[in-house]
Amino acid sequence: MSLISAKDLEHLAEIELQKDEEEQGEGAATTFNDAVTDPSHPYYDVARHGILQVTGDDNYGRKLIVFSSCCMPPSHQLNHQRLLEYLKYTLDQYVESDYTVVYFHYGLRSSNKPSMRWLGDAYKEFDRKYKKNLKALYVVHPTNFIKIMWNIFKPLISHKFGKKLTYVNYLAELRDHLDHDQLIIPPDVKRHDEKLRASQKGGPPPSVKVPPPRPPLPTQQFGVSLQYIRDKNNGVNIPPVVSQTVSYLKEKGLNTEGIFRRSARVQLIKDIKKLYNLGKPVNFEQYGDVHVPAVILKTFLRELPEPLLTFTLYDQILDITRVESSLRVSKCKHIVESLAEPNYIVLKYLVCFLNMVSQKSLDNKMSSSNLACVFGVNLARPSRGTVSLSALTPINIFTEHLVEHYHTIFGSRCPASQVLP
Repeated sequence: MSLISAKDLEHLAEIELQKDEEEQGEGAATTFNDAVTDPSHPYYDVARHGILQVTGDDNYGRKLIVFSSCCMPPSHQLNHQRLLEYLKYTLDQYVESDYTVVYFHYGLRSSNKPSMRWLGDAYKEFDRKYKKNLKALYVVHPTNFIKIMWNIFKPLISHKFGKKLTYVNYLAELRDHLDHDQLIIPPDVKRHDEKLRASQKGGPPPSVKVPPPRPPLPTQQFGVSLQYIRDKNNGVNIPPVVSQTVSYLKEKGLNTEGIFRRSARVQLIKDIKKLYNLGKPVNFEQYGDVHVPAVILKTFLRELPEPLLTFTLYDQILDITRVESSLRVSKCKHIVESLAEPNYIVLKYLVCFLNMVSQKSLDNKMSSSNLACVFGVNLARPSRGTVSLSALTPINIFTEHLVEHYHTIFGSRCPASQVLP
């Protein structure tokens, strides 16, 4: 039996794409309401469509990057070379850290599909720098078109990279892989998912009954408020998980290159969280990996019911880019001084440590700017939804100022903390 040529496969892919269009209806590309709206953005012509979103971290402390095909306008309205440059421009800010990509396939049509040559060039452009720290690629709502395209490009794709790919047929299945609430999902994709579920044989799958939440344990550390931890730990100012991870990292991690950029084994992080929540001792020495306490610290901050910088301050933080550069440090100082005491004390303790990390940036490659990219979205988020791509810049600028100008904003001395033994 003769092998199918690449040209024949390309023709088959086009046929499958046309079938998808017939089944899905014509539709039209939509501009995402979380798209970049600042005309001064260097790639505003592409970013304004909302094709690409960076939505904070997933369950495992990895940056989540979302690509939505349904937001792509017709090809004559989008310069695909600019799109490729914008992809690289965005990824360049995160590829030194472990990251995850979610690709929403719904909405790719003959009218907005990039050429086969562009796709090939794009894959080649994404060299090892982009691929080595990509830990997972989720393709949501795949069709036969995707599978044919995979065969076309298989000769270019390494076996190691191929193992990172996971097909996800329904949005509900994403919950098995990552924190569904961290995602920014276009409304068109949600509607398509509902139609797919409804068309399943026998109707949509039965909804999963979620048991009522259990009250937190007295020893709970993750997913409870700072005030709760303080009340249950004899008025301790710094949560044990924060003081213990920071203490270990001060001793063992300050010179580690890329500290806070790597992820750790998912099950190991779950096991350590369980130990903390049960009030059992955690000995980071036994794990032999300095990135483990680093991930635990980020996870603790991310799972606070209200972020350390609080929902109330979110809009003020986003406005930092409207403040004249020479006045931004004093503005940051004014904002953090409005925090409630528990939040202020923990923030000061954390930022003091991050300032120490930045002082070792020649060794660890973690400048105040790099630390801001990692910690910003873990310190501030909106009360509803997730951090949009356009919000990342002001959040990172604000966080960078906190770290770089720690002594001016918080005072010259690191806080003395009341911690548990």
